[in-house]
Amino acid sequence: MANTPSAKKAARKIERRTAVNKNRRSRLRTFVRKVEDALASGDATAASVAFKAAEPEIQRAAQKGVLHKNTASRKVSRLAQRVAKLSA
Repeated sequence: MANTPSAKKAARKIERRTAVNKNRRSRLRTFVRKVEDALASGDATAASVAFKAAEPEIQRAAQKGVLHKNTASRKVSRLAQRVAKLSA
């Protein structure tokens, strides 16, 4: 348990930041799931629309530190590949 005032403050800050990051991660997963569902249904237009919505969300998560930038880039790349494959 934190003893010093600064450690107590740090613990409060971490708690708030964790809540924000948890919300961002959840939002990210929702967007990715929409793309996955569209891909599974085989609907190329819905997959394309869902991907266009998900891509900036993934990049934002990387910018905010929820995801590593390479992880975000990999996710976008793999989703784009699958959407393109379905559209072709």
